[in-house]
Amino acid sequence: MSLSFLVYDIIIRVYAFFIRIAVPFNPKAHLWVEGRKNWYPNLQRALPPEGATVWIHCASLGEFEQGRPILDALRARHPDAFILLTFYSPSGFEVRKHYPAADYICYLPLDTPRNAHRFVGLVKPKLVIFVKYEFWVRILMRLQAQKIPVLLISALFRPDQFFLQWYGKAFRKLLFVYDHLFVQDEASKRYLEPMGIHRVTVTGDTRFDRVVQIASKAREIRPVEIFLKGNPALVAGSTWPADERYLQNCLSLFPKWIIAPHEVTSTRLQQLESLYQTRAIRYSQLESGMEAADKLVLIVDNLGMLSSLYRYGAVAYVGGGFDHGIHNILEAAVCGMPVVFGPRYEKFKEARDLIADGGAFSVGNGAALKQRLADLTTEYAQKAAGKVCADYVRTHTGATARITDYIEEKRFFTK
Repeated sequence: MSLSFLVYDIIIRVYAFFIRIAVPFNPKAHLWVEGRKNWYPNLQRALPPEGATVWIHCASLGEFEQGRPILDALRARHPDAFILLTFYSPSGFEVRKHYPAADYICYLPLDTPRNAHRFVGLVKPKLVIFVKYEFWVRILMRLQAQKIPVLLISALFRPDQFFLQWYGKAFRKLLFVYDHLFVQDEASKRYLEPMGIHRVTVTGDTRFDRVVQIASKAREIRPVEIFLKGNPALVAGSTWPADERYLQNCLSLFPKWIIAPHEVTSTRLQQLESLYQTRAIRYSQLESGMEAADKLVLIVDNLGMLSSLYRYGAVAYVGGGFDHGIHNILEAAVCGMPVVFGPRYEKFKEARDLIADGGAFSVGNGAALKQRLADLTTEYAQKAAGKVCADYVRTHTGATARITDYIEEKRFFTK
């Protein structure tokens, strides 16, 4: 057994140990632990006698949005198939634990040799689909031992990933477990070829198909229309405190603002109200009929509305770039509007591409943000950058069809 894999086993257990210690202090840690209790008997009761037909795993909510088009397409083509959907993170599971296209949704158990043996042996999938960055050592090795086909979709490889470093050599063999890798760009394919991995197809990112679908079904939100009264707005989506502090100094640039924080908790909503004070109103207050004629900022105090809100904006600001990395900019770009975000965007191909094309803009501090938004207050600037964004999204669709065509061609569901 590889020493690297033994170290991996130790790290996994140490990680789980600290998660359990954090349970009394961290709500996400509590959900992570509680959600995995009794996973085996619960899954055993849910599965049909012959086991699951297809198992789709997503790390979190962002990966789910990439995997969702494939899940939906398989459900449409194979209505009688049993689809198992697993998540690693509570932020994905808690939001999508009732997703109707999946037959059973649960957490992925901790990736230990015993859990991998029990999980794969119980599920007996005919096909496994992992999304983007899923390289669970013990589970992949068990799938390989059972000769179960595994696909990786919407994958993205970069020179700084551990597979391409000297210390990642032992883990490169995991890439050979996948029957096929569907990658987002040509660069990813070039990084894999020197390692002898040739079962690779450049299909693009399934998220493009998803955001186009979402945009086509965007609903009218009457309370928002009443709040805006025809005024152009800046829509700030998935924001964090670091984003909101900078945005506070830009309020004079747009007559109306819509801010949808990434986390909708009482603490976060109170932070926003404290920041914007009497100039802000919550969406729930609008729904209840409260007058908002003198309000500048609409605080969205619910989840699931953001993708429909972008259509009301003249400019979008997408949060996360001053923290761990930007959130989904494609939901805004598909609406044909300029997109602005913080400095941490390098891991996101769409952000790099749109910056190069002139549709998106990264800022490194509050002063740069204010100047960039000032530059985007004109209708000409908004339309020029917005067209770049809309065209970019629509020319990158089609990944879902290419992947599902491959699945149908291989006849995984009839074996």
